[in-house]
Amino acid sequence: MSGKSTPVVRAPANANYVLVCHGGAGTMSRAGSTPEQRAAYRTAISNALKAGYKILSDGGEAMDAVTAAVSTMEGKGAVFNTAGKNELETSLMLSKPPASAPAIPPSRRGVGMTLLTHVRNPSQLARALYLAPDLLPHTFISGPTAESLAESLGQELVDESYFYTKKRWIEHRRGLGLPDGPFPYPDDDVDNEKGGVELLDLMPTGTVGAVALDIRGCVAALTSTGGRTNKLVGRVGDTPHMGSGFWAEEWPAAAGWVQKAWGKIWGLPSAYAMGVSGTGDGDVRALSLPFLKQTWSFFQYFIRCATAATIAHRVKFLGESLDEAAEYAVEELRRNGGIGGVIALDNLGNVAMPLNCPGMYRGVIRKDGIPLTAIFDDDVLE
Repeated sequence: MSGKSTPVVRAPANANYVLVCHGGAGTMSRAGSTPEQRAAYRTAISNALKAGYKILSDGGEAMDAVTAAVSTMEGKGAVFNTAGKNELETSLMLSKPPASAPAIPPSRRGVGMTLLTHVRNPSQLARALYLAPDLLPHTFISGPTAESLAESLGQELVDESYFYTKKRWIEHRRGLGLPDGPFPYPDDDVDNEKGGVELLDLMPTGTVGAVALDIRGCVAALTSTGGRTNKLVGRVGDTPHMGSGFWAEEWPAAAGWVQKAWGKIWGLPSAYAMGVSGTGDGDVRALSLPFLKQTWSFFQYFIRCATAATIAHRVKFLGESLDEAAEYAVEELRRNGGIGGVIALDNLGNVAMPLNCPGMYRGVIRKDGIPLTAIFDDDVLE
């Protein structure tokens, strides 16, 4: 990762730090999968959790932890649009600026970017651009301009073939009612996507994300995606939309002197912070395009419901618990026809991971360093 990082400082024994990750949500089933497939996906989530935990346990920033975690899940296997191309999206948001970058103003909360075609690790670009307000004074950027900035920051750019896997290509072609070939690139010996195993989800989207709490009480949320298979060229999803697919915020924890005194007695933080990363299918099919033998509709439920920000605002203004607010938002998606899930984390260490579909690759790691993972909706973290 480029940019200045916090020096390694071992977290004090009483410090709280947590990392939660997701690897996408979809219509998957236990009956339709093998033990080897399930183990491979759990291993991928565990590896992401361990990568972020290493940074948090050394006293590092939440921003760096989520970047490290998501980077392990990015890359080959991005989904294709109708033209057989990959267009990637990512976003990063912090509850407050990182301690390692005191020049970042409190008003600079995050960045989102879309239509990336050559950036190897979009998550790392999100981090780099967040730390470069002189280069990017905006909160949303796309396409060639974003990639030009990436190059200027020393981010690795790759040929489009880097993201290709045969499994995703076949998925794309069959979705359009076309034969599997011709193939645009030579077959890899092993498709390097989630360990080379067959995909479990039958609703291909390919979104990954992480939310972390560091020892300074900062919460960071980072999400990265290729979108959904056979999206229209130029489609922008909820992942880079602040308040829709991601959110992080901090506000004073108590208003009156009684509440402040009570919080001080119990050792509660003076501010409440939280972060959210979402995943799912915001595009329900309804629009027919005969020349492509495909049907779409772009209702964008995460965007229309402002799902991520809704969770924060229900906690902030209604006094709901993180779990209650997250459950409400995910149920709101279901009622409106959207499926998916979210991961949410606050600076008290509370974690919520509700979903309204058969499965979501997800996991959490706390101070003990033991990664706990789950796949299906009825799984217990283990």
